[in-house]
Amino acid sequence: MNAFLRAGLLLLSLFFVQKPAGAQGSWDPVSLPTHQFLRSIQFVDSLYGWIAGDSGTILHTVDGGRNWQLQATHHQYDVSSVFFLDRLNGWASALNYTETPYGTILMRTRDGGDTWEQTAYPDENIFITCMLFLDSLNGWMGGRPHALVRTADGGNTWAQAEVDTSILAFFPVLTIKFWDQKYGYASGGMFDIAGVIWRTSDGGQKWYAIDAVEAPADEVHGLHLFDSTHVIGAGGDPDFGYGVGMIRTDNGGINWTYDELEIQGNAYDIDFRDEREVWAPLGPRRKLMYSMDAANTWTQVLTPDSMAIYKMTFADSLHGFAIGAGGALLRYRPREIPSVPPKFKDQIAGITLLQNAPNPFSESTAIRIIIEPEAFKNTGPDRTGTLVMQVIFYDLIGNIRDSRTVHADTPGEYQVIFTPSSAAPGIYYYRIQIPDSNGAGSFTKPLKMAIR
Repeated sequence: MNAFLRAGLLLLSLFFVQKPAGAQGSWDPVSLPTHQFLRSIQFVDSLYGWIAGDSGTILHTVDGGRNWQLQATHHQYDVSSVFFLDRLNGWASALNYTETPYGTILMRTRDGGDTWEQTAYPDENIFITCMLFLDSLNGWMGGRPHALVRTADGGNTWAQAEVDTSILAFFPVLTIKFWDQKYGYASGGMFDIAGVIWRTSDGGQKWYAIDAVEAPADEVHGLHLFDSTHVIGAGGDPDFGYGVGMIRTDNGGINWTYDELEIQGNAYDIDFRDEREVWAPLGPRRKLMYSMDAANTWTQVLTPDSMAIYKMTFADSLHGFAIGAGGALLRYRPREIPSVPPKFKDQIAGITLLQNAPNPFSESTAIRIIIEPEAFKNTGPDRTGTLVMQVIFYDLIGNIRDSRTVHADTPGEYQVIFTPSSAAPGIYYYRIQIPDSNGAGSFTKPLKMAIR
């Protein structure tokens, strides 16, 4: 007798599962086919990523950073920023310092970077250093000597944003981040003059700069948005003898507090691996620093091979990358955590978990479960009760990413339909768990599935 049961009684968040604090991961060098200074990196998922750098360098990976291929840009300008909306649609900015008219070459691709269209930014002597697109039409760019510009037509035309007229309003822009369509922040400034953070709460119709009284003395390079009102920025003074600086707001940028750490140098970027583990590169100091308590306390470590790292990104909690001078690329290696405590049983009598199909998949996949009469022997005093099982989905280091609950009343074949929702492409595992009175229970052997 067959019974088909679609999942749905228990759905755990894919990205907000609470995890206990533990030791940080580490970083491994990755060889690249370039020795250029690398300035920008972005991943759209755990597999597809791009790196941009000097002399027209753009590199692309389709396998999670294991292999990188150079893409043809047909110029030798320094590519300062790259941004992809998905696996096909991307933009980049290249800085022309060598030929008049000096300025920015804007680049656009619709095929993942196989080919790039190039146009000159209409204003001369504007050098675009960061970009962000919210969708295929609406995007933002920042640069120097001052530029905070937006597009509503996919980058065909650009218009200067309205910025308040405070003393710090018109400084170079280094980073732009949006929490949603309404709330956004940008950061920048000038060395030894002032660091600046701008905020908008109306989708960029108007931007307001930090009060000069609360501004640090040097640029703010990186931003992380915890939500629309809680933001942290990274900076500091690159001169020897001064400390890394962290600037925070808890009220949407109305007020900011700046703290100088007892770590010398300048944090050129900041990114969170999860809700607590965060990393920042210290550039020419050839060090990284990390925090395991959401940026409250920090520890510094030397970079592998004394690499000078300036930018980093985490595609998800398992995939992190950092880039810098001389073609430097580091790949994050998560701390090793056993996915299943050894006391758990790795089999369940009378239950057979089958391989999902299709596999790999992108939209949905079916998981079949064969339940024999033997599986019901411990379901109740009369051994004829309902068998309650959970299909657990977890990542490569054992973090639970999703689950399904199945109620079986009779022997037969059961089926679970799994839809990845917002899960990043990559490798995952799944198994059946039947909890016992101690909260542990029995497990089937894990099976591997791939989301593409």
